Amino acid sequence: MQPDDNVDNITRIARSFVGARRDGHALPDYPGDMPAELDDAYAVQDAALALTEGKVAGWKVGRINPPIGAVDRLAGPIFIDQVVIADGSPIAMPVFADGFAAAEAEFLLRIGIAPDPAKHHYTIDDARALIDAVHVGIEIASSPFPGINDHGAPVTISDFGNNNGLIVGAAVEGWRDIDLDTWPVETWIEGERAGAATTATMLDGPFGAARFLFDLMAARGIALEAGQWISTGAVTGVHPVRIGDRVEARFDDRLTVECTIKAR
Repeated sequence: MQPDDNVDNITRIARSFVGARRDGHALPDYPGDMPAELDDAYAVQDAALALTEGKVAGWKVGRINPPIGAVDRLAGPIFIDQVVIADGSPIAMPVFADGFAAAEAEFLLRIGIAPDPAKHHYTIDDARALIDAVHVGIEIASSPFPGINDHGAPVTISDFGNNNGLIVGAAVEGWRDIDLDTWPVETWIEGERAGAATTATMLDGPFGAARFLFDLMAARGIALEAGQWISTGAVTGVHPVRIGDRVEARFDDRLTVECTIKAR
């Protein structure tokens, strides 16, 4: 593909996904030549971000398995109008009925101090020092393209990392003195346990996800802000959901987050 053709392809993909998300319709086929490289995938994401007026309230981090080169995680934006703070009232989260839809139990980290944009490499301790709160939550993964997760990480990245919402549950009190890797996490869908695991199975854990994001955003030239959320990865897996499903995420049998799934 010639350079101009690649730019045209990136623009076409970005416009198609932004339009489909805005209008709530499905994309049965991928709207262009699928990106094969991470740089091209993030170029699509950047182009799509430039086309949308939505304010970014945070970033989702997901796993790349197997890794691409030395890269084992990916990221995508979470928009403020898709963030819901759980307050005990019923929550219905929208998905693309004819696209892809899943729910993921996740630990959420809130950025307390904005990273220095001139700093390009973080340790886990560096990243942890910039976090001021840890919450439990559910990420809603949904895309107008039903095959979003079938074609590798670059395709997932190209549509905002397959994010379509975030439920912020209760705070984890005393998190600085807790080993989150020891907390059993379960996801239940329609009263059946869909998955169970701990963050010990997730590379270098939730704060490793923050370290990755801080490095990536510095490399992309995107400034992170205090108050933004980091959804750190699906602890029990990516669990497909259908319209009407009831989802419950349980954390150490002490904190829960619930929602139902509705069509956009």
